[in-house]
Amino acid sequence: MQDGLVLGIGNALTDILVPATDEQLGALGLPKGSMQLVDAARNAWVLGQVRPTRRVAGGCAANTITGLGRLGLPSAFIGKIGTDETGEFFVQHLRQDGVEPRLLRSERSPSGTAVAFITPDSERTFSTHLGAAVELGPEDLGPALFQGARHFHIEGYLVQNHALIEAAIDHALAAGATVSIDLASYNVVLENLEFLRRMVRKGMAVVFANEEEARAFTGEHSDEAALEALAAHCQTAVVKLGRRGSLVARGAERARVACQPVARVLDSTGAGDLYATGFLYAWLTGRRLEDCAALGSRVAAEVIQVMGARLDEATWTRLRRECPGAPA
Repeated sequence: MQDGLVLGIGNALTDILVPATDEQLGALGLPKGSMQLVDAARNAWVLGQVRPTRRVAGGCAANTITGLGRLGLPSAFIGKIGTDETGEFFVQHLRQDGVEPRLLRSERSPSGTAVAFITPDSERTFSTHLGAAVELGPEDLGPALFQGARHFHIEGYLVQNHALIEAAIDHALAAGATVSIDLASYNVVLENLEFLRRMVRKGMAVVFANEEEARAFTGEHSDEAALEALAAHCQTAVVKLGRRGSLVARGAERARVACQPVARVLDSTGAGDLYATGFLYAWLTGRRLEDCAALGSRVAAEVIQVMGARLDEATWTRLRRECPGAPA
């Protein structure tokens, strides 16, 4: 296995998981299935109305990177937290997952949180207070943060900070790392389309998108056409199709891989993030493109059967046995 670590950058958020009904979402003024950004006062009010069942370190890129750490790849994460108990919780959870925290601290804002309301049909609705996470800027980055990186993974929700993303990509490429991005949300893609296309052409190795994001990025109207157009911009293109599996392209290679069947979907939180974990693990260890997509689907299938985006040690032990070169 090649030396060097897998480095991620994203919003450092602690997920607060709350079972909810449609009626409760209505009373809180949260459209079902949405992600609402809230200020500190609104966040405090929402937290006062609920009874959380679990708290886990979260954020899209952090979920992907901690998964890679659990599979045994040396991993690190860049983000920004506050000087508070929530921030310490986030740091400790990264370390427990085998991830080196490369975190900046804010003296002004609390650590970010995402209250994840999960209804009985497994739909997720988020009330998110970014807090210190949104303060991460290009001035926080430097060559030392990228030292030892072989691969760099970017959370698409950061793309609205153009200066941050461009500086991060420049540092990663200067360090000799390959780069991947998860496009995160079709509306983010549409709002930042030309900038995103320019960043991808700058030397992106892997681009992850769901069908809506792929169509928004390419302007195409079918999954297959969107895959081909996306593949023209990068080395490896991945279009996630949910229950219909995924389409992948790299050079002349093409593959369509079905999703892994499960007995029951409990919560889809983190499915795309953990798909990226499995895919990148196989991609970084030199597997065939079809194997990359299959391992992505395999890991994603595990996370949709639990609440939140964290798997227990028994599940990771089982997954490590299935991963080429991973520690037992």
